Amino acid sequence: MEITGATSVCAVIGDPIRHSLSPCIHNAAFQHLELDYAYVAFRVGLKDLGDAVRGMRGLSLRGLNVTTPLKLEIMRHLDRLDGSAEAAGAVNTVLNQDGTLVGYDTDGKGALTALEEGERRLAEEKVVILGAGGASRAISQTLAGEALEVVILNRTPERAERLAEEVSERVGRRVRSGKLCRNVLKEELEDADVLVNATSVGMRPREGETPVDGDLLRPGLLVFDLVYDPPETRLLREARSARAETIDGLTMLVHQGAASFEIWTGMRAPVRVMMRAARERLGRA
Repeated sequence: MEITGATSVCAVIGDPIRHSLSPCIHNAAFQHLELDYAYVAFRVGLKDLGDAVRGMRGLSLRGLNVTTPLKLEIMRHLDRLDGSAEAAGAVNTVLNQDGTLVGYDTDGKGALTALEEGERRLAEEKVVILGAGGASRAISQTLAGEALEVVILNRTPERAERLAEEVSERVGRRVRSGKLCRNVLKEELEDADVLVNATSVGMRPREGETPVDGDLLRPGLLVFDLVYDPPETRLLREARSARAETIDGLTMLVHQGAASFEIWTGMRAPVRVMMRAARERLGRA
């Protein structure tokens, strides 16, 4: 890949960022389609976010992906929000549209696409979502508009309650909440169809941890873990042992990345190429 003065540059910002697979995923896609684009990663904390956004404008970066802990705070630094970001109450993608910075959310779309690949009938299903952070916010918003029932559980139940109230108000349907603990999990999972882990529990270097005791998992449950490093978390491993269906975090990562790619380039993303690059990179790691 030759980088010139005409190359469009995209980046991911967040803290930590060294673990990100986004550079390899997007650069593989750019090369496959022979686009004059390049993608890099920048470590940006909350205190430097304003400077980073001004830098995007000043350097004419084409696009940004936004990850922890910036998805909420970046909203106030942008010129405009797309309907997806307004609905989700978070931004994970920014487009520089001739100097106007527009925020989008693709996390919700990525999660829904991953579930649709598994041919889920969400309109007939109960979904339990673990966590109340930025990823949970976008996914809860999207799934609340699709699923029969959505329940948000968090270790700090007040955060889950606030998020459930916000989502309920936006979609016009009641979303329940509760404390993320064994007793509540046991009760909610008895009749749940889908379990989504939107927490960081199980992510390397805490790969020995799980947010759900294995004995609470069962056949007929779909377990969707947003953690992608390691590719098979303890939660997914124990779900398979319980004969539950599983979706790994790479599926979600690639689909939300593909949606960002299409916003920046206006071209259809080569999803298979992006998935292969992600799996190869994790295999080398």
